[in-house]
Amino acid sequence: MAKYDAIIVPGGGLRDGGELPEYVKRRFDRALARDSGESIVPLSAWTMHRASLVDAAGRPVLESQAGSDYLKARGIPAQRIFCESTSYDTIGNGYFSRVQIVEPMRWRKLLIITSEFHMPRTEAIFRWIYSLDAPAPYELNFDATPDDGLSYGAVVARRAREAESLRRVERLRDRLTSLAAFAQWLFTEHDAYNAKRRAPGGTQEDQLLASY
Repeated sequence: MAKYDAIIVPGGGLRDGGELPEYVKRRFDRALARDSGESIVPLSAWTMHRASLVDAAGRPVLESQAGSDYLKARGIPAQRIFCESTSYDTIGNGYFSRVQIVEPMRWRKLLIITSEFHMPRTEAIFRWIYSLDAPAPYELNFDATPDDGLSYGAVVARRAREAESLRRVERLRDRLTSLAAFAQWLFTEHDAYNAKRRAPGGTQEDQLLASY
């Protein structure tokens, strides 16, 4: 019998050719190790921090589909994989996984797997978004995986960025206390999802960019 209703794996970027980075592979490897028949949910369309990849036919290469391919190559049947292909960041991961997949499927007990550097913000976001107007409490469990494939400098840079982003999340959590308020903010203020679709300004250092 499955221990969870679903295992959820946030996205973490792709490399040339649609290859998953090592640290993202470790997330899916952990999902496979902990699998007991659950549905598995790879998350993310892409990241706003990199230009989109396209395949030979000009179609976008999606992070969640790359994750799905990784799982299928290791024996997980397609019927157990639910791809979320709308989000461009961790906040989107939380929101779209809930409203597009988890709520319609009536899942309650979830395991979320992500990298060590990414875990504090991921847990804060998922606990916040899954608590908003929830008809009954969700049981959220978390499992962190090694930051394999990232240099020491990249991990340090990403942890610093994650800590900064977590502080912003905490301020938003105090302000947005209903699902409607969250959706209003997401679709009118967040640069990845509002009608302006303005890409974030500035440039990333090479070590930081390596973690997307």
